[in-house]
Amino acid sequence: MKLSLDQIQDQNLSQISEHARNFEFLAESLEKKGIKVEELISKLQELQIAIPSWALGTGGTRFGRFSGGGEPATLIQKIQDVGILHALNQSSNAVSLHIPWDIPSDFQAIKDSAADVGIGFDAVNSNTFQDQAEQANSYKFGSLANSDSSVRELAIAHNQEVIAIGEKLGSKALTVWLADGSSFPGQHSMRKALENTHLALQEIYQAVPEDWKLLIEYKPYEPYFYSTVIQDWGTSFLLANKLGKKAYTLVDLGHHLPNTNIEQIVSTLMTEEKLGGFHFNDSKYGDDDLTVGSIKPYQLFLIFQELVKGFEETKNPPLSWMIDASHNLKDPMEDLLQSVQAIKLAYAQALLVDSQVLQQAQEIHDITAAQEILQDAYRTDLRPLLAEAMRRAGGAINPVKTFRNLKVRETLIQERGLKSIASGL
Repeated sequence: MKLSLDQIQDQNLSQISEHARNFEFLAESLEKKGIKVEELISKLQELQIAIPSWALGTGGTRFGRFSGGGEPATLIQKIQDVGILHALNQSSNAVSLHIPWDIPSDFQAIKDSAADVGIGFDAVNSNTFQDQAEQANSYKFGSLANSDSSVRELAIAHNQEVIAIGEKLGSKALTVWLADGSSFPGQHSMRKALENTHLALQEIYQAVPEDWKLLIEYKPYEPYFYSTVIQDWGTSFLLANKLGKKAYTLVDLGHHLPNTNIEQIVSTLMTEEKLGGFHFNDSKYGDDDLTVGSIKPYQLFLIFQELVKGFEETKNPPLSWMIDASHNLKDPMEDLLQSVQAIKLAYAQALLVDSQVLQQAQEIHDITAAQEILQDAYRTDLRPLLAEAMRRAGGAINPVKTFRNLKVRETLIQERGLKSIASGL
């Protein structure tokens, strides 16, 4: 299935009058405050959020998985689904592949399919947390950190293979999330596990092309529950610094203990020019992988406020932006549309903050004024601005509503069947 510009514009016609009123009212209000609306629209259109190939099907838990039908059973179908999302929001122009869940069998066919729907390939992601069919050694007790050198060599070779796949597709980054750890005291030497990981990452780093980034992800727990080798941003940062200029820390919003000050982590990493990118999601307790902005929208705004300030004040390189969520209950494509909207809305709100006025309040310790400045921006309803940015780019005024009106899921079920299951899950 492929959506045409005419289909989307036809849907916009029924919404344009109300949208125009809302946007004109908002634009007038912002201009009175000295905010340049056209610059905001341009910046919103530039921000593109990659879609992970594994998030296009229904997720699940260790208790069960309930497919919604019409899921993409092949990589080409996944690319087509990302094309549908991008056609609707003009904000998701790349797919991030997970290897070996989505190894291309025909690279040219995959590239042609992506070009046909106007998307490219973002970071490629390795997988050393699952054993694959006919795998010589098991990752049950770790991969890069394993005490068995043959297991470490297998994991290193896999990451090198993922880099080679990414090069063929035009990717520019490798994301490494290491599940390695322990669930019981004394299970392994934490010091030796970290040393093994560093040495293994050095070999992987040597295979990373000069114009690529190696993104090192971290997570405090799960699947192990006593210790994780790369458990926090500090360990990721330590490894990135040791490896060199191509290595960066990747921040997954769900990979933190409850109430962690993620915005401070972002600020510190940007100061050190070592923030490489994001995996966006939301959570209440842990790595819940919920829709972005569904639980902690104010925290998301504060993170973007630090990002905007960091872009102005540091030399941190451009970031990799991606969603990493599990859609267990909602339609995965609707969920992804909502997540992208939440990300861009938080970015737009952060752009409203007058950094000079905020700095003046900070310098004289006017805490009340500082809070008012931030919350005034956060409480400004910028949905009409975001809708206008998408409409001008050729997208839908209301992507979720248009998705439903065009009966996208129903059409996909007709084409693929009710029991089609996403590959790799």
